[in-house]
This record gives sequence, structure tokens and C-alpha cells, in this order.
Amino acid sequence: MNLYPTLQTYIEKAKSLPIPEERKEVLQMLIDYLQRKVDQDQEINVNFICTHNSRRSQFSQIWGKVAAAYHGIEINAYSGGVEVTAFNERAVSSIKRFGFKLSKEGEGNPKYFVFYSDDEDPIVAFSKIFDDSANATKNFAAVMTCSHADENCPFIPGADARIPVRYEDPKAFDGTEKEAEKYDERSMQIASELLYVFSKIEK
Repeated sequence: MNLYPTLQTYIEKAKSLPIPEERKEVLQMLIDYLQRKVDQDQEINVNFICTHNSRRSQFSQIWGKVAAAYHGIEINAYSGGVEVTAFNERAVSSIKRFGFKLSKEGEGNPKYFVFYSDDEDPIVAFSKIFDDSANATKNFAAVMTCSHADENCPFIPGADARIPVRYEDPKAFDGTEKEAEKYDERSMQIASELLYVFSKIEK
């Protein structure tokens, strides 16, 4: 797999970031889930869920797919929310800065086709409810990326695991001089942690 050069550079940077022990403990449940699926030779479906499916869950879907592919693990990465909004334009801009190539289809809640390699199919990113027909309906891990969705969705139909991996929302910095920095910081954290997760999977 030939990753785009700028993206490759950011992945190497993400791999070098230290991950605190308390975060490793949070991530271990996801590692254990993925390892069980690999050991049982089962399809791996992961749905990253956040309230609006606009920032953290989108970052997680994209980086989850890329991190898995980077480590040679086949997964289906999805994302969803409890409300439909749109893939936030600030998050879209951050993904572009990291070296992804995007094409856009539609307005309002457009579909973005996110390319990370010319050798691979694009990741399709748009805001949707977690049980949208575009997502897996059974045998998937529901990875809760925000506290609001985690606390307000006590039951996710079809999930065979519910795994809280919460991230701080960069939305708090919208309209400030730190906006781009904080979006990139959150994206980099998610990239780093998901690269770590998939590095721990024994094939």
C-alpha cells in the first residue's frame, strides 16, 4: 500500500507520540475485542459513535481504517451519531492538512470520499445516525468517542461490544485563533492511539 507522502509523514509522527498509561488502559478493551475477532477469523466491524457524527467519530472512522490498513488488518470502519448534522468543515480541513485527498458530493450533509492511497478504495464520510443503512447492523463494536453519546445511548442494537474511548471535543475552540491547532491536535491523538491499537494485534 502506497500512502500519500504527506500522510505517511504524519503517520510516522503519530507513531512516535507517547501514549499515557491511563489511555493504554482505556484502549485495551478495543485491542482485546479486535484480537478475539482475528483469532476467531471473523469479520471486523467497528462503528465509532459520537453525538453529531461530525468531528471525533469522523476522525476515528478515517484513522481507524488507515491504521488497520497500515498494519495489514482488514476492517470495516463506520461512524454514526444520535443526530444528523454534517462532517464539520473544520474537521474536513484538518484531514486535508494531514495529506488525505478528498472529493465532495452534495450539499448540506455532503458525502466526502476520503482517499489515503491510490491503491485503496476511499473512505466514505458523512453524518448519519449510528444505525444508518450504510453501517453494519450486527456483530460490530460500538466505540463511544464522546461522553454525551456514551451516557445517552445505553443500548446500541446489534453491537456485540460497547467500548468507551472518549476524546475531548475540538468544537470548544471554534472561531478562536487556536481552532486549526486544536483540530489537528485531536486528529493526531486519535491517529496515534489507533495506530497503537492495531500495532498490538497479532495476526
